[in-house]
Amino acid sequence: MNPCPCGFRGSRQRACRCSPDQVSRYQARISGPLLDRIDLHLEVSPLPADELLTAPAGESTAAIRERVTAARARSLRRQGMLNQQLQGQALDAHCQAEPAALQLLQTAAAQLAWSARGIHRSLRVARSIADLAQSETISPAHVAEAVQYRRALLGTNGM
Repeated sequence: MNPCPCGFRGSRQRACRCSPDQVSRYQARISGPLLDRIDLHLEVSPLPADELLTAPAGESTAAIRERVTAARARSLRRQGMLNQQLQGQALDAHCQAEPAALQLLQTAAAQLAWSARGIHRSLRVARSIADLAQSETISPAHVAEAVQYRRALLGTNGM
């Protein structure tokens, strides 16, 4: 979703013309429980045309597909299902997080007032990040990245 009705809040290219009241009403259109069910919250700022046209080539789609396929295969070998499908005791059994990673997750959840659903979703995302990094355990770095994906909307909607 856009950060505001006009779509330019936080943009370097154009000034936002929305009042704080308009922004609040716009963002309130999506409820907290619905946002809680979205695993990745990313803020993608528009690039100026000169940066877009002169940017170096990124990783190829084929290379990304290969990494994702390997991570999916790793999760299927380990637990017989995808990370997204883990629930309850299976989530606890297969996440294999380092104690420092669990502490970081608990601290973030307490400070950000996450629901149990939000904590479990972040843990599953951290497990996927660890699989992409070919790591058997979830490290604090994996949890930190997962926390960032849940925090992206904090500044824009109060969640």
